[in-house]
Amino acid sequence: MPVFQPQTGSLTTAQRIRSIIAGSSGNLIEYYDWYVYAAFSMYFARSFFPPGNATTELLRSAAVFAIGFLMRPVGGWLMGLMADRHGRRAALSVSIVAMCTGSLAIAVCPTYERIGLAAPSVLLFARLLQGLSLGGEYGASATYLSEIAPPAQRGFYASFQYVTLVMGQLLALVVLLVLQFLLLSPAQLGAWGWRVPFGIGALLALSILWFRRGMAESEQFSAATRDTSAHGGLRVLLHHPREVLGVCGLTLGGTVAFYTFTIYMQKYLVNTAGLSKEHSTVVSTASLAVFALVQPVFGALSDRVGRRRLLLSFGVIGCLGTVPLMRALSVVQSPLAAFGLVTAALVGISGYTAINAVVKAELFPTRVRALGVALPYALTVSVFGGTAEYVALWFKQIGHEGLFYWYVTGCIACSLLTVLFVLPGHDRITPEAARPPG
Repeated sequence: MPVFQPQTGSLTTAQRIRSIIAGSSGNLIEYYDWYVYAAFSMYFARSFFPPGNATTELLRSAAVFAIGFLMRPVGGWLMGLMADRHGRRAALSVSIVAMCTGSLAIAVCPTYERIGLAAPSVLLFARLLQGLSLGGEYGASATYLSEIAPPAQRGFYASFQYVTLVMGQLLALVVLLVLQFLLLSPAQLGAWGWRVPFGIGALLALSILWFRRGMAESEQFSAATRDTSAHGGLRVLLHHPREVLGVCGLTLGGTVAFYTFTIYMQKYLVNTAGLSKEHSTVVSTASLAVFALVQPVFGALSDRVGRRRLLLSFGVIGCLGTVPLMRALSVVQSPLAAFGLVTAALVGISGYTAINAVVKAELFPTRVRALGVALPYALTVSVFGGTAEYVALWFKQIGHEGLFYWYVTGCIACSLLTVLFVLPGHDRITPEAARPPG
């Protein structure tokens, strides 16, 4: 019996599109927040901590950032339980409220000079809230997008999760560039301008919360709740060890590759290739824009040829192409050539990013689907995605930067082995699963 049941078709096309946008839009805030905190920490660090040298202040802000990142598995667990027990819509609404509260708290918090240790305490509280939110948003939205989409178009609709995710990164880059080069001086940014992007984040979260008011609940969840004998929770999830291992294995290579060619690549082009910061920013922005545009293409392709073929293509291309591509990027001299290479890498990993949400959601039954996607995903991202940049810089510091290329390749190989041996011939990552029953 298939995990996914056919939709009843009660939603109109307009309602379904609105629900898809509402369900995926939280990822925009997630990655907007990621970039904003990291990019503006050099401006706001001295406002939250006791006076010290610049490096000490940045280390303190980085420590708070790391603690927030470690809260993602807790958020995946709590929000996953909520989504499976009280509905996808409820979990997504709570998630966005937590995002808004965290951003607003940072934007309006008085400085250390005015309230002392309460300032870093507020910053820590805000990051804990945002970490909980980020951990739960992925699983709830991935589940919702997969369930709300028409059976024959799940890959296409679910791909918009990464479209909005990349849009968040792009928006953060635009805000950074506008404030730095057009509106404010460095002194103004350090005094009060750093509050602006967090205020924007809070307003964006509020607008998404308003937009989510009209979300239709997933029909599959509504049907599942009518069966009072069907219970979810961690105990039920433990009955699906193969699927949990599958989520961890797929996420391992995908998240390391994604963080390498998006988050870390901007620094890599400056520190290793020798491009200017301005050229590196332009290359990252342009390649991310192309990356966002190709996600629906790969999602639609998976509806025609099956999820498995795209996952295999990501694994094979990543294993064979990562080392030569990173070596080519290390000596690139032209921003245009760098753009071509980074874009090629991002297109290569789109075989994972465009469909990873629907693949993982299709592995679990309805009553444990959100938890099954969120918890193992958040754990794997926290361990491997969050440390990708640190590992890269550590290898560079010890004089063996090339070993990082092999590290990324090895992680992608783990995902390839997962597709081949943990989920071989899985009926929900083949073309037949993407088609409506006929």
